[in-house]
Amino acid sequence: MKNILLIGGSYGIGNAIAKALQNEAHVYIASRTNINLTDLNITHIPFDATNDILDTTKLPSIIDGLVYCPGSINLRPFKGIKPEAFEADMNINFISLVKVIQTILPNLVASEQSSIVLFSSVAASMGMPFHTSVAAAKGAIEGFAKALAAEYAPKIRVNVIAPSLTDTPLADKFLSTDEKREKSAMRHPLKRFGTSNDIAEMTCFLLSEKSSWISGQIFHVDGGMSTLLVNT
Repeated sequence: MKNILLIGGSYGIGNAIAKALQNEAHVYIASRTNINLTDLNITHIPFDATNDILDTTKLPSIIDGLVYCPGSINLRPFKGIKPEAFEADMNINFISLVKVIQTILPNLVASEQSSIVLFSSVAASMGMPFHTSVAAAKGAIEGFAKALAAEYAPKIRVNVIAPSLTDTPLADKFLSTDEKREKSAMRHPLKRFGTSNDIAEMTCFLLSEKSSWISGQIFHVDGGMSTLLVNT
């Protein structure tokens, strides 16, 4: 079985990925807490992506797949965002993932062909008000992923999933009432917001041999928002 490392996995999309993969791969989860993980067939490594250096001695020498889950949704008018907020979003979304990849690069290269899956946002490709900070951080991920995919092909595949609003703890404040949930659903051509399982299914595909001829791509798993007009 393959060795898959998830950075983050206690909640939301990461947890859904862990549940989907636990019986198909050796799953290692590096996260701050093991909440929601104790009943899963995984190996947990305590790790804070923004502060810690990943302990590679707790990982196998070969890593076949990496998924970096930590992120942020920081929506504010641009005039009210301090530079420190941009730095914080860039750190959790981008700088920390760069550090992780550099740390485990020998393990990824040791695989016959490893797969890295990263997460962007529909906001990186669409001009959306109040999204300047998160769009900047996620845009960095998209450019980085394409360059990394080119540099390490064919040894490492790198792909990005760019969701729209997804029902996870990170998005709780945007889906906290029935009215908010209804409005959010109606903004999407497919008339619903995303679920953790929607994104987990695509992630598992990109980690698998079924996607072995796919690299350097941005997949918009977003209910049609980025490409389709909403019917009114």
